[in-house]
Amino acid sequence: MNQHAPLIIDIAGTVLSKIDRQRLQHPLVGGLILFARNWQNREQLTHLCASIKNIRTDLLICVDHEGGRVQRFKTDGFTHLPPMRALGDLWMKDAMHATNSATACGYVLGAELRACGVDLSFTPVLDLDYGESSVIGDRSFHRDARVTALLAKSLMHGLLQSGMANCGKHFPGHGFVKADSHTDIPIDHRSMKKIMADDAAPYTWLNSCLASVMPAHVIYSKVDNKPAGFSSTWLEDILRRQCQFTGAIFSDDLSMAGARVIDGKPVSYTEAAMAALSAGCDMVLLCNQSIDSGQAVDDLIDGMAEAQVKAHWQPSEASELRRLNLLPSTPETDWDELMVQAGYMQALSLLP
Repeated sequence: MNQHAPLIIDIAGTVLSKIDRQRLQHPLVGGLILFARNWQNREQLTHLCASIKNIRTDLLICVDHEGGRVQRFKTDGFTHLPPMRALGDLWMKDAMHATNSATACGYVLGAELRACGVDLSFTPVLDLDYGESSVIGDRSFHRDARVTALLAKSLMHGLLQSGMANCGKHFPGHGFVKADSHTDIPIDHRSMKKIMADDAAPYTWLNSCLASVMPAHVIYSKVDNKPAGFSSTWLEDILRRQCQFTGAIFSDDLSMAGARVIDGKPVSYTEAAMAALSAGCDMVLLCNQSIDSGQAVDDLIDGMAEAQVKAHWQPSEASELRRLNLLPSTPETDWDELMVQAGYMQALSLLP
């Protein structure tokens, strides 16, 4: 059986330190997420990704790179991608042109990241634009779930052309609540019927092409008193069985306020990770904790290792296979070659 490696961690700087290398070698670590602080230029990013793969080729290198205000790499040749709302606005003028532009966005996004060695971007956002959420806002394609699903599917087609998988977020929907789960614990009081008919609908419509999903750190009080990412009702009963989703499930960042309290009680990172994994997540993210000493990262790794030894947590072969399936299966295109490819230049011309 493959060793289940459910932990997605981060690193502090632009090169790997000795402690970074030790953490990434740990069999429970399955990948890492990059941030703007890990970026100087393309050459540095490419070298960093190569040095990560030299440690373990199976490590999944991830980033939040959606376009608009959520784009980690914006200089040294990286295309400034539009916020997804721009595609929704385009849909209202010319729907077919909008779907073509969405595919172009996905291809440019994926191809540029892959040329530097990045495996996966946590995109597309499937949250609906109710005009209420400051944290979602223009990251959303549209208020209409059907428009959102079709534009997301088109964007995912572009990612697929680049050889990159996708991640729909934040299941079953973060767009309706005003509170930001980075700093608060948002509560959505709507009925399950309303949420499933609207916000969660894209997850069913796209179940054949979604490679991974990230649940929201939101409590849907009519369904469960736990945030969706810690709820087996949401992840196993609804996402897996009702929506028939078969891909990987990532927790959202365990350091966010919405993840630090479960059932009304404050929890440690290890307790949060175990709760997410037992609820149905395949992988858990711990972000921005490597800065300074990175003690929280080491505590999580040690805590999960101890839990495994004491049989408080059981590794999952199915989860490990889902993680490995997110790694690109085709070779990336060299940056200089990409710049002169006809398909890439055409895609640039189609961006809104």
